[in-house]
Amino acid sequence: MSTISINATARPARVVSGPGVVAVAGHSAVATRLRMTDRGRRVLAAVVALPVVAAIAFAVLSGGSAQASLDEGVQATFETINVMPGDSLWSIASDVAPHADPRDVIDGMISLNALPSSAITPGQTLAIPAEFTK
Repeated sequence: MSTISINATARPARVVSGPGVVAVAGHSAVATRLRMTDRGRRVLAAVVALPVVAAIAFAVLSGGSAQASLDEGVQATFETINVMPGDSLWSIASDVAPHADPRDVIDGMISLNALPSSAITPGQTLAIPAEFTK
């Protein structure tokens, strides 16, 4: 059941309206709010997500491509030696580059020859980096 209240003083009703609010004789009533349906939520989500999806697709499709060139790559130059019985990487490094630190020469030989360890065998061919053979 609803209640009706009657004001004892009789005055003419005054209508005041604004964005979303209608007031009659000092009483305010909120206009109907916008209600989102499931379809409206889906449409709004699609409109918001569309630029994000387009940007990601553009980045994936256009990024990371390699370009071939006609320039020649860096040519690796080195000299080779045959390991003799009794040789070690240290002795070879000392003979090949007496002016350089043997540890640097050994590191260069290990990386250039892709050696798993510092063990070498007689008869093995080793490449010496060009920077140490000058």
